[in-house]
Amino acid sequence: MITIIDYGVGNINAFVNVYKRVNVPTKIAKTAADLEDAQKIILPGVGHFDHAMDELIKSGMLDKLNELVLIKKIPVIGICVGMQMMANSSDEGTSEGLKWINATVKKFDESKIKQVTRLPHMGWNDVEPISANPLFEGLEKDALFYFLHSYYFHCNDRSDILATSEYGGQFTCATNHDNVYGIQFHPEKSHSFGETLLHNFAKL
Repeated sequence: MITIIDYGVGNINAFVNVYKRVNVPTKIAKTAADLEDAQKIILPGVGHFDHAMDELIKSGMLDKLNELVLIKKIPVIGICVGMQMMANSSDEGTSEGLKWINATVKKFDESKIKQVTRLPHMGWNDVEPISANPLFEGLEKDALFYFLHSYYFHCNDRSDILATSEYGGQFTCATNHDNVYGIQFHPEKSHSFGETLLHNFAKL
């Protein structure tokens, strides 16, 4: 069972539809009570860092999420801004992050980007896993994922880097620390590659 956090930020139905295709049951959580039986959690996110953090706090689910993730060690994966929220802070705003991973979210240096339209980073990119991990099983080579972002996740501990991609230089596009996973790209928009990754998460 995959529990998808619905706090008004992110395309919840896209994840539900992917899991339907691979015959994995899902549940949508809108309140702390909905999280009671969570076995694996998806934290989606789009838009501005501060807005996403504010909406998560207003949902009333934050304390329960911290309990499940930090104490009960339930596997969780953050998607796009959902990943960025797992950091300590972000250059995009002033709110504190969840601090589930020791990291800072930084804005791309536009002077290093060769494309005419520099930001946001939008489109399909290769993703290179740093080491073997069940999340990327079957995706070790030639996997392409869809990105849409202007900020990137900087791990203060390099051992938390799970995969990298290139945009004006190498950047972390996936992270893992214990039971906490994060990916900058959108698996729900990445066709068969994204479907494989989300199915892998269900099997962790």
